[in-house]
Amino acid sequence: MNRFNYFMPTRMVYGQGVVKGAGESLALGKKALIVTGKSSARLSGALDDVLSVLPGEYVIFDQVENNPSVETVIQGGALAKAEGCDYVLAIGGGSPLDAAKVMAVLAVNEAHPLELYKGGWNKRALPIVAIPTTAGTGSEVTQYAVLTVEEEETKKGLSGPDLFPEVAYLDPKYTESLSLDVTIDTAVDALSHLVESYLCKRATSASDLVALQGMALWGTAIPALRKGDVDLKARDALLLASSLGGIAIAQTGTALVHALGYSLTYYDGFPHGRANAVCMRAYLEYTKSVAPERVETVLELLELTSVEAFGELMEDLFADYVGKLRLNPDTIENYVKKAMLTNNIKNSLGDPSVEELTKILQTSIM
Repeated sequence: MNRFNYFMPTRMVYGQGVVKGAGESLALGKKALIVTGKSSARLSGALDDVLSVLPGEYVIFDQVENNPSVETVIQGGALAKAEGCDYVLAIGGGSPLDAAKVMAVLAVNEAHPLELYKGGWNKRALPIVAIPTTAGTGSEVTQYAVLTVEEEETKKGLSGPDLFPEVAYLDPKYTESLSLDVTIDTAVDALSHLVESYLCKRATSASDLVALQGMALWGTAIPALRKGDVDLKARDALLLASSLGGIAIAQTGTALVHALGYSLTYYDGFPHGRANAVCMRAYLEYTKSVAPERVETVLELLELTSVEAFGELMEDLFADYVGKLRLNPDTIENYVKKAMLTNNIKNSLGDPSVEELTKILQTSIM
């Protein structure tokens, strides 16, 4: 039996009404920094539910943008410090949750966010409550926080054991207010986590169990996603699959799809899930050459007959994007160069080369 470590300290509370059901136990201290985006926490009803039961004081920071910036987390961390907040409560998709984690660090550490990438931090971050309103990143159960780093023209992840939220409350009803586009974007992000976790070097027996269950759940929502009519039953499956994807990558990390997708988000403005979707068919085709049994298992769990059928699914979900992106050779070279610098590539099966990454990206945009 292979040796491995498995660390998953976040307590998950799952189901409809769990936030109100938590009552006063929702608080992890005396004063909360509530971190949200500009609208999703309110539109979903999650913020109202929180405020209806949260004891103690709070201050709201609601300026988190998609793909949060260094400047935003500096502002939020400074607010938490100035207001004397002793815990952070994050509501939203991956952007507010990731930003909140870094704010929890900055609230108690005298450091610029870019310094955290180089030397970590000394004082333990404030405790975090996470309430996702999308079914995509799984950030509510991971030790990762991804920021947009303009100095390096990319998205870049931080990690640390104290970035795991202490508790995550998951209610699929909070995803009902999402548009179909956002629902699909975030769902495919979750799928990429599950697939990349299963098809990576750091996969273990324990992470495989989680990833396999997540893919099977995700597969049950395919008809609803294709039809464009995602009911609460499908949203329930997608939210749990998303969290299972987060648990899986918390153990294994992600692979080359994320490495290539970051540039598509930074330079071309693709939402994260859509950026991953562009490359996933070619990624599976490449991985099939080094781990055919594993790729076949992925397809079986999704009830797809072939890699070509997987590609057709991505085309159905993203008809205006997959196969229609145009990049010149210099741009492809730049994206591949950036990808090769990431740990995601080192984590990929088969040790993909510059030539292989170039082929994957070229194939993905034809």
